[in-house]
Amino acid sequence: MKQRKNGLERGVSDELAENMKRGWADTERHDLRPIEQAGHTARRRAALSARFPGDRLVIPAGNLKIRANDTDYRFRPSSDYVYLTGDQTEDAVLVLEPRASGGHDATAYLLPRSDRENGEFWLSGRGELWDGRRNSLTENERLLGLPCEDVRTLADALREATGPVRLLRGYDAGVEAALTDKVTAERDEEFRVFLSEMRRVKDDFEIADLRFACESTARGFEDVVRSLDKAEATSERYIEGTFFLRARVEGNDVGYSTIAAAGPHATTIHWVRNDGAVRSGELLLLDAGVETRNLYTADVTRTLPISGRFTPLQRKIYDAVYEAQDAGIAAVKPGADYRDFHLAAQRVLAEKLVEWGLFGDMDLAKVLELGLQRRWTMHGTGHMLGLDVHDCAAARTEMYVNGTLEPGMVLTVEPGLYFQEDDLTVPEEYRGIGVRIEDDILVTEDGNEILSSGLPRQADEVESWMAGLRG
Repeated sequence: MKQRKNGLERGVSDELAENMKRGWADTERHDLRPIEQAGHTARRRAALSARFPGDRLVIPAGNLKIRANDTDYRFRPSSDYVYLTGDQTEDAVLVLEPRASGGHDATAYLLPRSDRENGEFWLSGRGELWDGRRNSLTENERLLGLPCEDVRTLADALREATGPVRLLRGYDAGVEAALTDKVTAERDEEFRVFLSEMRRVKDDFEIADLRFACESTARGFEDVVRSLDKAEATSERYIEGTFFLRARVEGNDVGYSTIAAAGPHATTIHWVRNDGAVRSGELLLLDAGVETRNLYTADVTRTLPISGRFTPLQRKIYDAVYEAQDAGIAAVKPGADYRDFHLAAQRVLAEKLVEWGLFGDMDLAKVLELGLQRRWTMHGTGHMLGLDVHDCAAARTEMYVNGTLEPGMVLTVEPGLYFQEDDLTVPEEYRGIGVRIEDDILVTEDGNEILSSGLPRQADEVESWMAGLRG
């Protein structure tokens, strides 16, 4: 067992080693039932099996990553592994072994309980005395609904394997080394793309989890509004920390780095430093989402007047973004082109910018043809959402942005206007104002549902909501 170079203990006596083997109760759990999503994960594995008959399929969860020296980042497994198993443990690997008769046998390779005979459970930094109890392989079989084996035997088994193999790359260097002469980049990319596309349409379990993520996120936004006076006395980090508390109490984590952008920081699309001042009279752009304990994340943005009231200019810009978002949401429906919501929102924003005289005498059609509104709209109007905040990112273009919306898809609609502090092409009073409004939208059979509707969007409603929370 590897020890710290400068550990205080000089060694382990034979007597202590023997003592640590004895006197431990049997803690095996025999009353476990399958996790809630076990039926869904079995169905997903069956769909994957049908797509790649005869191929051995290898999907790692990933390993711990070093943060500094001998400390690691909190582990978060690969989304594809979670989607197919519901398990969240590090070093795990799902293998679908092809059967001669057709189909596959799925096995989850996991770390078993720590060995007490050789002292691993207390001498190793990864032992259960240090890191906490692990499920036994039998317990995991009951929970996950599939056979489980010791992951430490997997590398040798993969080296000896014959026949075609497809691997989800980028998560486990040891597994990749064991398969280095058995896989090809082309086959593995096709595998990665299909895994991503499988997640485009959400099932009932996923939709329920995303709905909870949005409800929890709304409570996190309420927490922030109640604490704005403390944020004004400190910094944007108070806002970030306040939301994080809700995410950790009700979920697993935040789904991505919280953007707590006050004042001119709101014009930086991905402002995550969160070290700036929070000042009354300015706007706070808060882009944050709770990641549930099943690892599905919300992604919501509200732009709030820190004082509780919009100034006339702030409201004018906010109302433009609100109108653009309304147009974008209205375009989300089954059978619509995926890009329709983006085009609808961009058109409204361009109309407003033309109306405000920011393009001189140029008409709307020419502005849209040249995309000149993008100087101030900056980003696309949304993306798919699920286990990843930018879900299904490896899907083929024709299945994503050039595709068609279907019931069960979940996406964000998030237009924005951003006037940089140093932008001399806009009136001085616009400079340093950034507004984004973002909601999470489920495509239904007859239209859409705003999953994040627990938070107000319209300016008057935002002011009334904030007043109620702040007393």
